[in-house]
Amino acid sequence: MNRHRFCLAAASAALMLSCPNAFAAADDALEEVVVTATLLGQSLERAPMSVTVLDERTLAAPGAEHFADVLSAVPNINFAGGTSRPRYFQIRGIGELEQYEGAPNPSVGFLIDDVDFSGIAMPATLFDAERVEVLRGPQGTAYGANAIAGLVSLRTHDPVDRFEGMATLEAGDYGWRGGGVVLNDALGDDSAWRLVVHRFRADGYRRDAYLGRDDTNGFDETLVRGKLRTRFGDDVTANLTLLYADADNGYDAWSIDNSRTTQSDEPGRDAQRSRAAALRLEYAGFDAVDVRSITSLVHADMEYSFDGDWGNDVLWGVNGPYQFFERIDRVRRTATQEIRVTSKAADAPIRWVAGVYGARLEEDYALVDIYNGALDREVGSDYTATNLAAYAQVDATLSPRWTLSAGLRGERRDARYVDTNALRVDPVDDMLGGHLALTFHAAQGRDLYASLTRGYKAGGLNTGSDVPDALRTYDPEFLWNLEAGIKTRSEDGRFDSQTSVFHMRRTDQQVSSSYQSDPANPLTFLLYTDNAARGRNSGIESQVGYRPVPALRLGATVGLLRTRFVDYTVGDRTLDGRAQPHAPDYQVGISADVALPSGFFAHVDANAVDAFYFSASHDERSNAYRLVNARIGWRNERWTATVWARNLFDERYAVRGFLFGNEPPDFPDKRYVQNGDPRQVGATVAMSF
Repeated sequence: MNRHRFCLAAASAALMLSCPNAFAAADDALEEVVVTATLLGQSLERAPMSVTVLDERTLAAPGAEHFADVLSAVPNINFAGGTSRPRYFQIRGIGELEQYEGAPNPSVGFLIDDVDFSGIAMPATLFDAERVEVLRGPQGTAYGANAIAGLVSLRTHDPVDRFEGMATLEAGDYGWRGGGVVLNDALGDDSAWRLVVHRFRADGYRRDAYLGRDDTNGFDETLVRGKLRTRFGDDVTANLTLLYADADNGYDAWSIDNSRTTQSDEPGRDAQRSRAAALRLEYAGFDAVDVRSITSLVHADMEYSFDGDWGNDVLWGVNGPYQFFERIDRVRRTATQEIRVTSKAADAPIRWVAGVYGARLEEDYALVDIYNGALDREVGSDYTATNLAAYAQVDATLSPRWTLSAGLRGERRDARYVDTNALRVDPVDDMLGGHLALTFHAAQGRDLYASLTRGYKAGGLNTGSDVPDALRTYDPEFLWNLEAGIKTRSEDGRFDSQTSVFHMRRTDQQVSSSYQSDPANPLTFLLYTDNAARGRNSGIESQVGYRPVPALRLGATVGLLRTRFVDYTVGDRTLDGRAQPHAPDYQVGISADVALPSGFFAHVDANAVDAFYFSASHDERSNAYRLVNARIGWRNERWTATVWARNLFDERYAVRGFLFGNEPPDFPDKRYVQNGDPRQVGATVAMSF
């Protein structure tokens, strides 16, 4: 099946499933899904936004280790490669492609149990995860400057008031091996605790032919998470989360011939050791309001290094010596504090929430470049940013059918950057965002909404020593998002769907670009951010599910996206009317799940992604690709055994690409791509106790 027929089939399935009255009733109703990442905790059907909620069943799928492994279930989200685990995401075509310099400024917010991991989401493992919520579009009221594109919120299981436990073992090709344990129990009458330990190792999906090794791009990851929930009387609840995540991964992903066989004589490393804590306090002792305090801390030590020439002396031969190596060390410390006051009555005609938010981010950065065994460049920097914000939201029930939601957020970001090149920059940005949304309850299980949202993202700076003065800083970006959608859910629980249409207008759009100042030195390949005059992003998102019989569930997702630069020029290239990078025109998926009373189960999903530009600095594009994943297994009350395959047909596809000179003696500009993962096959056994 070619990609056009695949897309037509999936789109037709989505449209057909969007007509719930075509199906007969069933008696296996599903419980209501609540979107917890919104300020007022709305049901999925009533939330006036485009949102995907991935449940425990999806996240616990064998073979899915990281959030990136379930991205295909979410319309209009993509990621940029260049790291061992994806951490630079794009929602509706908006998001960073990398961070090589010491001034983080994310577009996609990423929370793990209330802790801000935006831009450093390597700890987003799925072991014992309860749900992932992906909120598409600017979150101008709730999350502000770090969520102009949207928000990803990963929540793991909270403690429960009983003893339970689980253990898993998994093994597969490419040295895939791992396992984990979950223990949970009550602690007296008012408290409970939960402890999670998980270990994962794999050789990776590259072979270094020069060193004769299969593990230079491998994984070595450890996760330890503890949770404690306790109540103080009837009015106070405290939830404490402690996290330790250590990813000591290799990084050897690029080759001169764009294959999965590398020639590096100095493989790199992509490591992140994170220690985090979050404390959520809730007080319900007032008659009219509830008060919530959320405090989070994270300390992340990171190393990112790579073989800059991707080769060795034997490969380069008479064109040598030619050896480059780059190492970047970062230490990020983030502290956040939020206090919310929420009206108490959930069914009152007027509900409201108001709050204040503060965040302090500090990042120490050190870069070392080695050229032919000698120090070529060394840069150190310190970056701090303080965000202070106040927000309020009011939801008013105008009639039994109409609900109006309005929100406003004001935020100030005060940053400071200094480095060893005597550069000092102190940008201050004042920003204002919010939303206005109207929901119409047309009938039982059918809701329509329209919304206008203003999002924003702070300005920043380009810190490389070779950056021209005219590009040293860039301005804040502002975005207006006009959106409408329909959400349906049948009374019997057999059918659910949501479809949204959106149009976004971006002002002073922040764009990642690049150039190479010295053709003979690949480490002078400079990545920087600039402001385009304007940008436009429009599209459609649809996701549907249908259960024709209790044992079978079918699903389809469609994300259609059209992005364009408006009045933007890079050097002598005019990009007016060209699509933005890492923004495929379509992302389509279909899936089927079978679960029989005998304990047998099976799953298959197929996903197609259109080609996309890699960067604004050149016109190289990926190829469109299709991936198929499958698993089959058996379970009873205590045991589950599964055999699984990811990328079943071993599709070759690119997740990042560049155009630059890297091969002596003439250093011609050439297309280089990082390939996605090949077929992986494995087995998982889980036991509950």
